[in-house]
Formats: sequence, C-alpha cells, structure tokens
Amino acid sequence: MTTPSGPGGEGRRAVEAVWRIESARIVGALARYTGDFTLAEDLAQEAFAEALVAWPRDGVPASPAGWLLTVGRRRAIDGFRRRAARDERYAALGRDLVSRTSAADDGDLDLLADPGRIDDDLLSLVFIACHPTLSPESQVALTLRTVGGLTSDEIARAFLVPTATVQARITRAKKTLAAARVAFVVPAPEERRERLRAVLGVVYVIFTEGSSATSGDAWIRADLAREAIRMARVLARLVPDDAEVHGLLALLELTAARFPARTTATGAPVLLEDQDRRRWDHRAIQRGLATLARAETVGRGLGAYGLQAAIAACHARAASVAETDWDRVVLLYEALGRIAPSAVVELNRAVAVSMASGPAAALPLVDELAARGAFAGSHLLPGVRGELLRRMGRTEDARAELELALGLCRNESERVVLAAKLAAL
Repeated sequence: MTTPSGPGGEGRRAVEAVWRIESARIVGALARYTGDFTLAEDLAQEAFAEALVAWPRDGVPASPAGWLLTVGRRRAIDGFRRRAARDERYAALGRDLVSRTSAADDGDLDLLADPGRIDDDLLSLVFIACHPTLSPESQVALTLRTVGGLTSDEIARAFLVPTATVQARITRAKKTLAAARVAFVVPAPEERRERLRAVLGVVYVIFTEGSSATSGDAWIRADLAREAIRMARVLARLVPDDAEVHGLLALLELTAARFPARTTATGAPVLLEDQDRRRWDHRAIQRGLATLARAETVGRGLGAYGLQAAIAACHARAASVAETDWDRVVLLYEALGRIAPSAVVELNRAVAVSMASGPAAALPLVDELAARGAFAGSHLLPGVRGELLRRMGRTEDARAELELALGLCRNESERVVLAAKLAAL
C-alpha cells in the first residue's frame, strides 16, 4: 500500500475513477475464474464496496485494480467454501483459487498486465452480453453497463428511453443469462458470426457515447472511445474476413483522429469549421484510410459502417470545410439511408445537403423529420433547424429553435456551443 491518501475524499474519488476504467476488466477476469457472469459482477461490486471503506482509511493501494481483483477472488473463494459440502465442483474450483491466490498477489497484477488475456476477457463479456437469447435492446444495455461502464441514466439518454426501462432490460438480461447457464467463453467461430452484428452495434454505441457524450461536463469521453477502438481492433483480428468489422474500425479511427482539435485547452468544444486540421491525428487518419481500403477489398460493397467510414474519409482528406466533397457526402448518406434507415441518418444527410446546396434545400428535409415527431425530447433537431434558419437570415425563427435546443440539451459543452450561437444572433 502507498502512503495513506489523506482526506477520505481522495480515496473515494480513486474508487470512482478505477471503477470507471477497470470494472469491465475485473468483471471479465472474475467471470473467467468463476465461470459465472452474474456472480462475477456481484463479486466486483462487493470489492468496490470494500474499497470505498478501505481506501479512504488506509490510502489508495499501489495497484488499485490488482487490489480489487484480489478481494473479488477471495470473496469468491469464501463463497465456494461455504457451498463446498453441497457442490464438489465449486469446492475444487475454490481450492484452485486458494492455490493461485496464496502464490502471490503479484499473480493478480500479472493477470491484469497480460493484454492478450484481458482482451479475451472483455470480448467474452461482450459476446456473452450479446447472447442470442437476449433481445437486441437488452444486449446493448447490458454491454454498455458491464463493459462500457455507463450508468442507466446515460444509457437511457443515448437511446431516448426512460431510465426505468433500461434498468428493467438489464435485470431481465441477467436473469435470462443465469437461467440459461451461459458459459463464460468466447464463442466458437460459427457462433461468433451469429452474434457479430450485435457486438459491432454495441462497440459503435460505446464509441458514440465517448465521441459525443450525452451528459456531463465533457464533450468527449476519451476513455470510452479508446475502449471501443481497442475492442474493434481485437475484433478485426478475430474476424479478419468481415468487411463490416473493418468498416467499423475505419470509422472509429477516422472519427477519433479529429479529437485533438475538437476541444480547446479548457475543454470547450470546437466546431468542425473552426478546427485546426493540423492538430488532427494524421497517423490515425492513415490507419483509418488503410482499414477502409481493407473493408473495400474483403467485402462485396461497403455496409453501414463502411459507408460512414467513407463519409469520415471525405472529411479527413479535405483541407477545409469549404473544400470538402459535399456532393459525395450527400450520395454516401443516401446510400446509408437505403441500407440502414434512421432519423439520425436523415438529419445528417440534411446537414450535408445544406453544405452542398444551401440551407434552403435542407430545411424541408428537417421539417419533414419534425412533422414525423422524430427526435422528440432531443436537442439535435432544433439545433440543426436553428442553424439552417440562421444561415437563411431568419434570425427570430433561429432564436426560437436554438432556445428550444438549449433547453433540451444535457451536455454542458454542447450547451456552451448553443449559447454562443444564440448570443451571436
């Protein structure tokens, strides 16, 4: 243990930070040892609860993740011992865990430091959470909770549903997995294909929340975005002949390449037209373009993620907003709308149309979305509509829309952008 951390607040903050970063890895490691996903999550939460008491009192340990994993494993051993008389299988596993634990706590550190094993653990979590016995909505909610570390509130805001709905989905998913006695293993290749679309969808949602946080003070949650990219890279190694896997990885690389220029030194957001493109991560752009080329090679045409990556590539190749090939961006959004129709795609296409043909051409597209009730309760549509009206010189109409967007927006950084637009009218 290190020197006591002083005020208890520091210890509690450390627990919260480690939970955010390491909880999925710890749950994954515990699930591999116990073979029980639900039990592993319970053990991890017990370990974090113990940390909330111990760290403020004794100081933050030198290896917080190793400390938590050790506590979780010891809790598992205690549980197995209590049930040993009834279940010899658990007793055998418990003896094995005792042997492993008594060898040295360093073993825990080695476990967490082994990138290959951790990758497998996290991917196992994702594939389990995307089990075909679960509904797509439950798959996404459970993965975002266990792997992405998002709260029920954050997940609810990302999908525009009540928090209670998300909580119910997660509870049902855990009960379903427990009842089905789902094994903690990476599925065989033929089973991976069955779950791959759901897994890709979850990785995409995790990145999206990292790229444009739906709540909080920060516009970008780099930890979530990095985790999504890491998982996409592992998936690309696991399934090298799938175009959509490469398409997704290309999209994430190209989008994340803009992160260095998307905020100021104080964290304030910088819009695309104002970004210093010299600050973009050009190595990430090269990785993204190469991966997009790989997607075009292995597939029979680009899928939804590949098309979005192609759109991101248009931005990456352009020297400025004005020099962007907006006509191509519009065509790519039209193609995307045919194979993966959604209100978000339509709204983004409207923005591209406004850049290619002017705001008057885009406004009817946005009005049609509004008439259908799309984005009810979200700031996105009034934010875009307000910007179009501003560019058309309809100042008072623009003000009303931007005020509506400001009232609906829950991300502090985006609120700053909307407030600045209002002030500039």
